[in-house]
Amino acid sequence: MLVLRSAALFVVAALFEIGGAWLVWQGVREQRGWLWAAGGVLALGAYGFVATFQPDAHFGRILAAYGGIFVAGSILWGVVADGYRPDRWDIAGALVCLAGMALIMWAPRNGS
Repeated sequence: MLVLRSAALFVVAALFEIGGAWLVWQGVREQRGWLWAAGGVLALGAYGFVATFQPDAHFGRILAAYGGIFVAGSILWGVVADGYRPDRWDIAGALVCLAGMALIMWAPRNGS
């Protein structure tokens, strides 16, 4: 159950962080306006809170593991939101990052 909760929190964090960064990008680079950018800033702030709900107490571990979710989630976001078509190396890299995330976050540890 802890693994499912942790995975769900990573997905929510990715939605806030990647979505927030995308909104800022759209607001500034695509000139959609400051309301888009402001929404992005709020989402990025919300992302900062989501990580605090992870069951593991080690900040460095949580953020390091989240990096794998960020990589894979960013590629997926590009596919859905921008029509990006990843090549096999993008996909392979994302899978390596997800494997690293799983090792960092959920490997059996002796008391830590």
